[in-house]
Amino acid sequence: MDTHNLPADVAGCHALIAELVRELDVRDRRLRQMQHQLEQLLRWRYGQKSERIDENQLFFDALATVQAELAAPPATEPSPEAPARTPPRPGHGRKPLPKNLPRRKVVFDLTAEQQHCPHCAEALRRIGEEVSERLEFIPASLTVIEEVCGKYACPKGCTVVTAGKPMAPIEKGLPGPGLLAQVAVSKYADHLPLARQEGMFRRQGVELARSTMCDWMRACAELIVPLYQLMKHQVLCSKAVQTDDTPVAVFDPEGPRTRTGRIWTYVGDEAHPYIVYDYTPTRGHEGPAAFLDDYEGYVQADAYSGYEPIFANDAHALIEVACWAHARRKFFVAQSSDLMRAMVMLAYVRLLYDVERAAKQRELKGEARRLLRQEKSGPLLDGIERYLLAEQPKVLPKSPIGEAIGYALGNWTALKRYTEDGDLEIDNNGAERSLRGIAVGRKNWLWYGSDRGGQTAAILTSFAATCKRLRLDPFAYLRDVFDRISAHPASRLAELLPDQWQLRQTHCEQAVQASNSS
Repeated sequence: MDTHNLPADVAGCHALIAELVRELDVRDRRLRQMQHQLEQLLRWRYGQKSERIDENQLFFDALATVQAELAAPPATEPSPEAPARTPPRPGHGRKPLPKNLPRRKVVFDLTAEQQHCPHCAEALRRIGEEVSERLEFIPASLTVIEEVCGKYACPKGCTVVTAGKPMAPIEKGLPGPGLLAQVAVSKYADHLPLARQEGMFRRQGVELARSTMCDWMRACAELIVPLYQLMKHQVLCSKAVQTDDTPVAVFDPEGPRTRTGRIWTYVGDEAHPYIVYDYTPTRGHEGPAAFLDDYEGYVQADAYSGYEPIFANDAHALIEVACWAHARRKFFVAQSSDLMRAMVMLAYVRLLYDVERAAKQRELKGEARRLLRQEKSGPLLDGIERYLLAEQPKVLPKSPIGEAIGYALGNWTALKRYTEDGDLEIDNNGAERSLRGIAVGRKNWLWYGSDRGGQTAAILTSFAATCKRLRLDPFAYLRDVFDRISAHPASRLAELLPDQWQLRQTHCEQAVQASNSS
């Protein structure tokens, strides 16, 4: 604009001013958007990851009366009897050591000279002992097992017979099942890259190349593929499956750098306590569509657009359940741009979670939890919907608060669906928690070597994560599975599933304890 050649007439000045105001408004909107993005980047880089908010905010006080009503038991269902005493919370002192740890007794006694009274020289009598425990660490060690097979020959030269030996996890391979389990657990449960394990073995005097261990892991994954497929089938028998995905770097020999692959998680319900991972080279909907091809039931996921063709396809009898944690996060992020509306919604969502917390404290499940949600959460959801519909015309659609409101209303049916069935969860946090190990691991091993390496990782990580969910020692489980699966009957493969294996081990331990006590 030439400031020396401004219009002289009033109409021209008004038009110029209107144009400047529009341009200023656009720039101001862009500036606020960039400031919001900068705040989120700084919080992501330097701030706390927790999404907690100050509970002393005015909006929580304004909704205190509604929150007080949630503490009352539902009128349609008799409240269960409260326990007589609240169990004491565990202290912060030293916890007792597990009874199953091996123990070695070391006795300290007085010398012959010290066993006499220093005053009258009378011999001292033993009146008892003081016992204390000290926890010691014995480093793991490698053992060479020499397998000797006897050979027999007929004196007349008719035949030669050699004694057989059990099938090995890797035929004619060097490692035993314990070594394979150790490498697998260290890589996929403890997130130790093979390069670090190579150095750890070198300190014990054994040279194991990382490429060799990589081949071992591929062979182990191929060995337990039937068990992995059975575990996948069990997950798809769940009433509701939670799913999510996370990016992973994959080495690309044809390109100058790595490309992005995807790890998908599928979490079964309590009756099918498995976590199964799947790897895909891209984030297209073909991956989850293929995995969920034979599934009929509830699928709880975020609002990723790739799920829309799956839910819209009549061939897949899937019912969408949305996640309130994702909806809440949108409003939490929008605080910097519109504190008033964001805090009102955060307060509403907190009340929804208070209902879930009350159900958990009273150990309500199934129909009892559905009734509680219908009574307490239903009116809250109606109030949230009315508030969002009233506020949506007042905000810019592309603003953070506008996008948060649009996200909630656009997925409103799926967000309300959890109140229709007491077996459903309010959020998808179970799937997100199952991806934490992948997020920690990729900071250590950095990338997968290939798409095939991604599939290997998905299979072995499925067993490591399922063992963690069941609080089962993954080393003991994988060592036994690697040792037995080659010769295990296919008709009894379900016996090797983590929960079934754990159940059998518990029965065996109880039988041993019973025999020892008798």
